[in-house]
Amino acid sequence: MADDTHKTIYVLNGHDPDLPGTGEPDTAGCATLGDVESLCVEAAARFGLTAECRQSGHEGALVDAIREAGSEGAAGIILNAGAYSRTSTALRDALMGVNIPMAEVHIGNTSAHERFRHHSFTAKAAFASICGFGIEGYRLAITGLAAKIGAKTDPQTDIMAQA
Repeated sequence: MADDTHKTIYVLNGHDPDLPGTGEPDTAGCATLGDVESLCVEAAARFGLTAECRQSGHEGALVDAIREAGSEGAAGIILNAGAYSRTSTALRDALMGVNIPMAEVHIGNTSAHERFRHHSFTAKAAFASICGFGIEGYRLAITGLAAKIGAKTDPQTDIMAQA
């Protein structure tokens, strides 16, 4: 990685992931927010990165977290803004303003839903968008972000390499 001093990635979740078992259990399964955060911490550690996980149902709190990531020199952002991805120009503007690589995650396949759910303001600030893989989408996003920033797997924490 070009700059080893900044190894933190922010994993930001909007209102949807804090309500396990509601909404679309066929898509999200029985996973809880805690399961998502554990997966992200583990996936980030494979690359010698730290996952700073945040969740809020308040758009302004997510904007503040994005700005914090920028001021802290975070290596990247993984964002599941939920419905805010379709409505929030504030999130899009904050993401564009911090100039940090960001991957957007949606647990379900947004294209399989109503047409209005196909649009994402936040995707315009992302280098990649991942949808439809359930919570495994977070692992895919972290792996892609690690590749984008040049992070390599850490043999000390990479369970796959130890097997």
